[in-house]
Amino acid sequence: MMEEEELEFVEELEAVLQLTPEVQLAIEQVFPSQDPLDRADFNAVEYINTLFPTEQSLANIDEVVNKIRLKIRRLDDNIRTVVRGQTNVGQDGRQALEEAQKAIQQLFGKIKDIKDKAEKSEQMVKEITRDIKQLDHAKRHLTTSITTLNHLHMLAGGVDSLEAMTRRRQYGEVANLLQGVMNVLEHFHKYMGIPQIRQLSERVKAAQTELGQQILADFEEAFPSQGTKRPGGPSNVLRDACLVANILDPRIKQEIIKKFIKQHLSEYLVLFQENQDVAWLDKIDRRYAWIKRQLVDYEEKYGRMFPREWYMTERIAVEFCHVTKTELAKIMRTRAKEIEVKLLLFAIQRTTNFEGFLAKRFSGCTLTDGTLKKLESPPPSTNPFLEDEPAPEMEELAMEKGDLDQPKKPKVPDNPFHGIVSKCFEPHLYVYIESQDKNLGELIDRFVADFKAQGLPKPNTDEGGALLPSCADLFVYYKKCMVQCSQLSTGEPMIALTTIFQKYLREYAWKILSGNLPKTTSSSGGLTISSLLKEKEGSEVAKFTLEELCLICSILSTAEYCLATTQQLEEKLKEKVDVSLTERINLTGEMDTFSTVISSSIQLLVQDLDGACDPALTAMSKMQWQNVEHVGDQSPYVTSVILHIKQNVPIIRDNLASTRKYFTQFCIKFANSFIPKFITHLFKCKPISMVGAEQLLLDTHSLKMVLLDLPSIGSQVVRKAPASYTKIVVKGMTRAEMILKVVMAPHEPPVVFVDNYIKLLTDCNTETFQKILDMKGLKRSEQSSMLELFRQRLPAPPAGAEGSSPLSLMAPTPEQESSRIRKLEKLIKKRL
Repeated sequence: MMEEEELEFVEELEAVLQLTPEVQLAIEQVFPSQDPLDRADFNAVEYINTLFPTEQSLANIDEVVNKIRLKIRRLDDNIRTVVRGQTNVGQDGRQALEEAQKAIQQLFGKIKDIKDKAEKSEQMVKEITRDIKQLDHAKRHLTTSITTLNHLHMLAGGVDSLEAMTRRRQYGEVANLLQGVMNVLEHFHKYMGIPQIRQLSERVKAAQTELGQQILADFEEAFPSQGTKRPGGPSNVLRDACLVANILDPRIKQEIIKKFIKQHLSEYLVLFQENQDVAWLDKIDRRYAWIKRQLVDYEEKYGRMFPREWYMTERIAVEFCHVTKTELAKIMRTRAKEIEVKLLLFAIQRTTNFEGFLAKRFSGCTLTDGTLKKLESPPPSTNPFLEDEPAPEMEELAMEKGDLDQPKKPKVPDNPFHGIVSKCFEPHLYVYIESQDKNLGELIDRFVADFKAQGLPKPNTDEGGALLPSCADLFVYYKKCMVQCSQLSTGEPMIALTTIFQKYLREYAWKILSGNLPKTTSSSGGLTISSLLKEKEGSEVAKFTLEELCLICSILSTAEYCLATTQQLEEKLKEKVDVSLTERINLTGEMDTFSTVISSSIQLLVQDLDGACDPALTAMSKMQWQNVEHVGDQSPYVTSVILHIKQNVPIIRDNLASTRKYFTQFCIKFANSFIPKFITHLFKCKPISMVGAEQLLLDTHSLKMVLLDLPSIGSQVVRKAPASYTKIVVKGMTRAEMILKVVMAPHEPPVVFVDNYIKLLTDCNTETFQKILDMKGLKRSEQSSMLELFRQRLPAPPAGAEGSSPLSLMAPTPEQESSRIRKLEKLIKKRL
């Protein structure tokens, strides 16, 4: 039992003395030791085995035990010393804390003594400076009192003098004195509670009121509204009175100005009454001549009477403009039926010239919000590509050349008087719009007559494809009308003019351009949907003459020019019109109309060349290919096709040199039309022998090379064909070559033939396979077994492809379908 208790005690002691590895490592660093007893993983058994490795070593066990006991005794002494030392340290700490507290108390006592001494010193300084502060306050109050008394003396004397001078009408002295009195009176605002000060203030106000009434009476006497004539010259008294009015209530100044201007323009109202002959628009120059004479007369007689900052000359001119605007509007409403275009334009021109004269002479600073706002410069543009607005003559020349597609900076208006009179003509601009409608109608009729008189253009490839001269004339006239109307108004009249522009753009497109396109024999009644979109097999189309080809190219180039210039016209109209009306200007429909003319022209060129090649393809399909015995040069039908291409394409290319993109469209559309037709006729060549198939393959390769060279055929400068065109030709003609290679392949064994067909043509349509078998000349019984094998060998359709029929050789390409759908939509819009 005793042994078990000892073991439990040892285990508890070891559990208590177990240290963490971090603590153990720190102890080893602070107290390094090589003694095994100091190690954390000390093992008593291993230690004893180290001391007594053999039985013989047990002989000195007593000596070892004594050494260990001695060591234990030393450790106990060290522990006892340390424990006692710690007891003394706590007592020393308490003693040091008490001493620190005593030192702090002594420091607080010294600080309190210093504070008491400082308060005593401050109190002593206050007692010393109290008398000095009293003297400073007394001096300041005395100075204020003296200044106020001086101001009061000045105010009292000034009021007395002001009243005396007012009675004697000494306005020159009053002007100087009144301003000083009012400045002095401002110092007494805080003393208005004093009766004497309040009385002086009321006397000043009464003097001001009396001055105002007296000055108005003097002006009324000098410039009576009715009755006597005006005096011959200005009065010094009135000139000084104006200086006084500058200081008085602004309403006095406004009343003087109003009465003077009204009296100055009274003669104008009498001379140009509504019932007078000179009041009508044809004599509008006399109105402006009269005011110019009056302004000169005013400068000579009254220029020095009114202060310069009153801008009396400009005020007279502005009031004249308002009166003239009202009178002209009244008389034009009364005699609206007598207004003609030339008369209206004459009046507007003279009026705008007068407004320009005012802008050169006056600054427009007297224009108020109630009359006309002074025009401000537009905000600076953030677009780095904007260029300065060109001069009008350069702008017109640029529009003729079609170079106005660059955006322009908005022009800064520099005439604050613009519209101050001419605005009254705006309700009557419908006369101008109707006149332009009539003029444009006559212009279109003249274009039609000139075209009929000139006939077809001469076949000169150096000049072929030139623009019709009428298109430049039309847009130059549009430019002139737009600029003229924008000077008259930037509001609703511009919208009305835009509607007129739209009307005659459409008429020009259909009467001049589309109406003069050559008619084919299959559509003698004009271009129809069927003639443009449907090509019937074997239809004979008369070939256009060289003059007709040049005409089609000229109409195409003109339509392209009109399309680009119409877009520029829309942009210019939006610049000229008010910002709130820009959304109502839209020429998209007219641009679509010109696009339709371009498409129709290209289709006619394609149809002509395509139809010229039809006889050769028909001859190909009627040849006895099973009787061909040897492969020679290209067949006659290939030579015929190449001949037609070499005849037409260089002419079209030279005439469309300025519009290369549309020549590229022509090439693409021809390839999309000719290649499917060639393959269709290829299927009609049946039966075909092996040698016949080889000859056809040679012919197909020759046509393929000619088509690849089509864009530059007959040209001294060889250009690489567009990639889009080359892709179409290679894809279509390679398909024709694959068809012939399948025909040349032996049909035995059938499985190899079917697999070869699927590999070369990747066409899962049984109709196409049936045509291949017909070309090989197989019997119906053989064809039946082949078709059955073909259906069995067909690859499984991809997911989601059920019900979708593969494209056959007869089916048009996606480019054809898309192009034809767009044409159909445009033609339907046109008819609607």
